[in-house]
Amino acid sequence: MDDLRAAFGQRVKGRREALRLSQEALAERAGLDSTYVSGIERGRRNPGLNSLQRLAVALETTLPDLLRDLRPQAAAEIKRGRPRKA
Repeated sequence: MDDLRAAFGQRVKGRREALRLSQEALAERAGLDSTYVSGIERGRRNPGLNSLQRLAVALETTLPDLLRDLRPQAAAEIKRGRPRKA
């Protein structure tokens, strides 16, 4: 699994949970399949630009904000249960 994809997946999941959406609800809002959204959140999918834009709109943010300051190491630390450094 690619660390950058994992970091992005964690970003999507965190935003989705902050909006209190299920994966199915996010997928419906974005016009994507729920298994695809699941794959993105798990870092197994590498979404294209159109999918990224759809996710940003569905997550009520902008594409630059969704991608801003992604740090691959932060995702790996989250998976291991280590807290993020501020």
